[in-house]
Amino acid sequence: MANSSLRSEPVVEVRALVESDLAAATRVMQRAFGTFLGAPDPDRFMTDRNYVRSRWRADPSAALTAVVDGKVVGSNLVTAWGSVGFFGPLTVAPEWWNRGVASRLLEPTLALFTAWKTAHTGLYTFPHSPRHVGLYQKFGFSPRFLTAVMSRPVDGHDDAKAPDLAASVGSSEGSGVLEQCRTLTHAIHDGLDLEREIRAVATQQLGETVLVWDGDRLAAFAVCHLGADTEAGAGGCYVKFGAARPGPGVSDRFDRLLDACVGLARTRGLSRVDAGISLAREEAYRAMRRAGFRTEIQGVCMHRPNEPAYHRPGVYAIDDWR
Repeated sequence: MANSSLRSEPVVEVRALVESDLAAATRVMQRAFGTFLGAPDPDRFMTDRNYVRSRWRADPSAALTAVVDGKVVGSNLVTAWGSVGFFGPLTVAPEWWNRGVASRLLEPTLALFTAWKTAHTGLYTFPHSPRHVGLYQKFGFSPRFLTAVMSRPVDGHDDAKAPDLAASVGSSEGSGVLEQCRTLTHAIHDGLDLEREIRAVATQQLGETVLVWDGDRLAAFAVCHLGADTEAGAGGCYVKFGAARPGPGVSDRFDRLLDACVGLARTRGLSRVDAGISLAREEAYRAMRRAGFRTEIQGVCMHRPNEPAYHRPGVYAIDDWR
């Protein structure tokens, strides 16, 4: 006779994340990161940051949730930058850790990359956690160089000027800004395209896209989140992506881009600029250190296939795939 005291494992349903899930998915994300990182009150961790809602709004079809008995227990946000894709934050409620929920979320994540014909995919995770690294290795991702998330204070002594912004030159379509940004990123890596992020900061009023010019030719640009209820958090200017046009003079163009981001933060009354950089981009990393940036945290980017893409020496680009 079967033991009636034995209970079957509840069924985990993975489906599209919908608007009514956003508050619950945000709470799961805060509690998961807060618990893993040892925050004194995990439920209040990163409450000034907006990851789930803004990424869902950027592309609702690229957001996934895990549900048990109608309750959200995990989520994953998937991003396409043209030929490059990454995912995260992938978070699971602590009481559901080590029960296969993350793997269930990864299966449709990889299906999305396949449907999009994404050539290079990746993620950012904790390098000190064998559990995280091992999970993603099972799905074909390989750890490569560390990624430093750096920060630089902004104070009254900074003399950086207010930068040119995408909004100041009219609509992206009419001004050709989107096309110039696309031309620049294609020169860094075939198919890399930041249109999604440029549109997201504009339509959701998350921040600004900074433009640096050589005459009428785009020299560099940066997509920045500004302040609370964005990915920057209170007091921050977060450079989600930035790049300088490759070729002779790229170092000077990158320095001007960093100055422009500091100028944007100063004009908006923000106290710091945060930006991530793969340590494989060693020249750009050294340039950021010269500009006063220092590492606050570091992770590792994992790649599928096991190739560098644009995470390589000679590329002056900012991002961290968080």
